[in-house]
Formats: sequence, structure tokens, C-alpha cells
Amino acid sequence: MDRRHFLLSLAALGVLPQTGFARSSSEQSRALIGAAWRGPNAGDIYQAGVLLANWESRKLEIKYQLPLPTRPHGLFAEEGGGLLVVGVRPGSWMLRCDGGGKLMQQVRVDEEKSDTRLNGHVIVSRNGELLYTTETDLKTGRGKIGVRDRQSLHKLDEWESAGLEPHQLLLDEDGHLMVANGGIPRTAADKKYDLQRMDSSLVRLDGQNGRLLRKWQLDDQRLSLRHLAWSVDHDYLGIAMQAEHEDAAQRAAAPILAVLDGDTLRLPTRANDGAGYAGDIAAAYNGGFALSSNQAGLAQVWHPGIPDKLTPIVELQEAYALTSWPGPNPGGGVLISTGLGLVRWHPDAKPLFLAWPKPMALDNHWVLVDAA
Repeated sequence: MDRRHFLLSLAALGVLPQTGFARSSSEQSRALIGAAWRGPNAGDIYQAGVLLANWESRKLEIKYQLPLPTRPHGLFAEEGGGLLVVGVRPGSWMLRCDGGGKLMQQVRVDEEKSDTRLNGHVIVSRNGELLYTTETDLKTGRGKIGVRDRQSLHKLDEWESAGLEPHQLLLDEDGHLMVANGGIPRTAADKKYDLQRMDSSLVRLDGQNGRLLRKWQLDDQRLSLRHLAWSVDHDYLGIAMQAEHEDAAQRAAAPILAVLDGDTLRLPTRANDGAGYAGDIAAAYNGGFALSSNQAGLAQVWHPGIPDKLTPIVELQEAYALTSWPGPNPGGGVLISTGLGLVRWHPDAKPLFLAWPKPMALDNHWVLVDAA
């Protein structure tokens, strides 16, 4: 990317109208972000840790890091600055580190009695005592929800996900599970097959016993529902999608966002990224969502006030991991990882770019640990 394109891309960060925000002269001075990465080369060791973003000095530094067994996927921030990290699908491990990067627990799911493997995401139960993990039974191909002890990470129970290939999961306000079943048949080696049998869905499962409470599906089953985010006010659940059509033109024209509005799952806009592949989603912009498209080098924002549009906010190579950032006024900002570094965007704060502290390739997701 040449310098002119880079500067034009950063200038595009302020394109959204400032609606419902009062400008503040003071901004938070730093943010701690849980992330996973490897070095610049494909064979480099994967690490997880916390990055310190200092807005005043305009520098990123690594607060702590620890090596990982294999490539990671989802992360969950815990109190005290620690992290839960889950191996990429088909995941064979999950671990916990404390706020100093010390390894506290690690489980090998391929050594458990179950035939399941992890699908990359974890969430904590409403009472804080359990973990729920998305998993797939390698023998049957059916989706599972692992119920685990939060302290030891050991599996206590296993529920049906009511679909194929459950990916991300969140809690609703009643403590029930909202699960995105990606619906893609996969071999034990993670190879896709028989895509005509895709069965993607969004489900609500009882957080006490895993009972199926509600199931939603789109008409187009080649749209894989994958990543989830609640809007700041919990009025909407945003679902980032990835198209699996065999025809390249269909994939390129496919929508990338679905929204659960009350009890209705809908496609608010056909606007997309030109690739049909949303990599991540986060709450942003006063009730809306930011979506990243690493294949297109693009991050866009959807807002319920202009539901038929996606507005570009970042155009940089490998725009991927997203996490909400409160900024001077809560409910609007987002931190975006790119191939070159971190981009901070907020409709009521100056856009900012921080280069990586060393050559590193960020993985798919990251999470805000603390902002002050």
C-alpha cells in the first residue's frame, strides 16, 4: 500500500455523521487489549497476551505474552487482566493465563472421554461458575455445547447445539445461550464437504439445561452464521456471515450482516464487502455494529438509523479483529487490527493509528481487557 492510499484510508475513518454524541475534550489515555498473534512468517510460534495501547504517546507495547500449543481463535477477558484462549477449529486445547501472563490451567480435549473438538469460542455462564464452549462431535458431525467448570476447565456436561458446526455463542439478558450454528459439514481434518447440505441457524438454548428454546434460519442456507455481537443497548443481536456459494459471483454479492430484531431474524441490507466474507463483528456507533472483511481489507459500520447502508471506516490490508472501545462517550468506538497496526475509530474522537511494536501477524479476534 502506498503512502497516499494509506493516508486516504485513515481520512476515511471520520465519515459517519455525529449523531447523539456530545463532544468531550478529554479522552481515555490507554487501552489494554487481549490478542493472539504470531511472527511475520508462517512457521512462527503463536502467542497470546495483552497489548497496551497508549493514545498519548501513540505507541503499542506488549504487556505480557505466552506461547501457545498451536494456532488460537477466540479469547475471553477475565478479571485481573487474564485471558481464556481457545485453539482454532478443530481445537484440541484451551488454556487460562493470569494478568501477568502466567499459565494457570490448560486442558487437552483430545484426552477427554468425549469425541468432540473445540470450535473456537467460549463464554462464561451468568452465575460465573461455568464455561460454555462450542464443539463438534467428530464421529457424528453434530454440534455440541461443552459445559465446563470455570476454575478447572474440565468438562461437566455436553448439550446438543441443535445444528451443525456451532461457532460463536453469547448470553442473552436471561442467561440463555445464543449460538450461531455455522452449518457447514466438515471432516475430522476440517475440510468442507457436501455444502448442499448446509444447515446454518441461530438458536437460543436454555442456560440451565441446554433445552432448545427457539431456532431461526435464513432462506439462503449458503450463508453461514458465524460471529455474534449484542448492540450496546441489547436491542439487536448482530450476526456476521460468510457466504459458501459455489458461484463466485453469488459469493461476491452475498450480504454479510444479519440482525435479530426482537424475535425476527432479518437481512437489513444487501450492501456487502464484495467478497461475502465478514471476519468479525463488534458493537459500535450508538446501537450499530462494525464488521470487518479481511479478504477485502475493509471495515464497515451498520447503524439502525440508516439500515440499508454499510459505511466504510477503514480500508487497510487485513482489517480483521474488532473490539468495542468506549472512548470519550460510551457506545460508539471500535479498535480494528490491520496488517500494519491498530486503528482506533470513534464518531466523537480523532482517528488514530498505532503501528505494531514488532513484526507480527494478528489473529482473527481480540478483546478489550481494560480502558482508562
